[in-house]
Amino acid sequence: MTSTASPTARALQTLEILQLRPQTTADEIAERLGVSGRAARRYIEILREAGVPIESSRGRYGGYRIDRGTRLPPVVFTETEALGLVMAVLESHPEAVGNDELIGSALTSVIRALPQNVGRQAAALREYAAAAPGHHVTHPDPAITSALIAAVASHRRIQLQYRSEAGNEWQELADPWAAVVRHGRWYLLCHSHHSGATRTYRIDRIRAATPTADVFEPPEDLDPVALLEEHLGRGWEFPTRVTFEAPLCEVERWVRPPMGCLERCGDGCTLVGSTNNPAMYVSEWLASIPLRFRVDGGPELRAAMAALTSRLAASIEA
Repeated sequence: MTSTASPTARALQTLEILQLRPQTTADEIAERLGVSGRAARRYIEILREAGVPIESSRGRYGGYRIDRGTRLPPVVFTETEALGLVMAVLESHPEAVGNDELIGSALTSVIRALPQNVGRQAAALREYAAAAPGHHVTHPDPAITSALIAAVASHRRIQLQYRSEAGNEWQELADPWAAVVRHGRWYLLCHSHHSGATRTYRIDRIRAATPTADVFEPPEDLDPVALLEEHLGRGWEFPTRVTFEAPLCEVERWVRPPMGCLERCGDGCTLVGSTNNPAMYVSEWLASIPLRFRVDGGPELRAAMAALTSRLAASIEA
């Protein structure tokens, strides 16, 4: 294994790993950093030489940890890291240009803690950059999000109180597998004990999250992003069915997982899925596909396509 980062930079990454997860072994550090076990142990020695008290223990639950009670120096950002952090915050939270909101207040605290020169540039970026709110960005409750992440990390079953877009509320016992951020929205990917199936819940619609005493084992080789993308095309209110004249190999590059599943059909293929917004499905997804297709169903999707084509045709009438 090779690494282009300097030993000092890797040592700081090792320090961060130990702060977040005590009792980490050299092999685990090596896997996280993409280096050899020998290199990982060298980074530990660099930290010790710098005065960081790192303890080590052997056995099944052995590993490295920072001595309890140690007060570490504050995190130091480089200029590039600081500006990148401010940009990322403004991209996802346009309201952070001010100091009133929670994220804006937190960003102010971070900028004040930066070295003077770096902080001045970060503050200027924040002051003179303008950010427009995204249509799909949501801001879940930080406390609920933290509780969910803790349950994911500890494999702890959790009791949820959920409110749907239509305003319906229910209780749900779930095994939380992962939290996934997709296009500005936070989703909880989990196994629902009520339905006995995989479910995705918008975290901003979760009203309460209470961990239980029960634990669970997540699926092996879980790919949260891929599974979420696949699952978002299922179980919605309105069924969709679209037939393409082109072969599947030509169509699949234009079809995203939330649109449904492609099935071979003669020389062409059929896209079968569901949606809760037929108008969006036809105007944003189907209309962008440069191939011949026919909307077979359901009736809501056909009506949405008819409305779209009528409106577009009317735009070029004399």
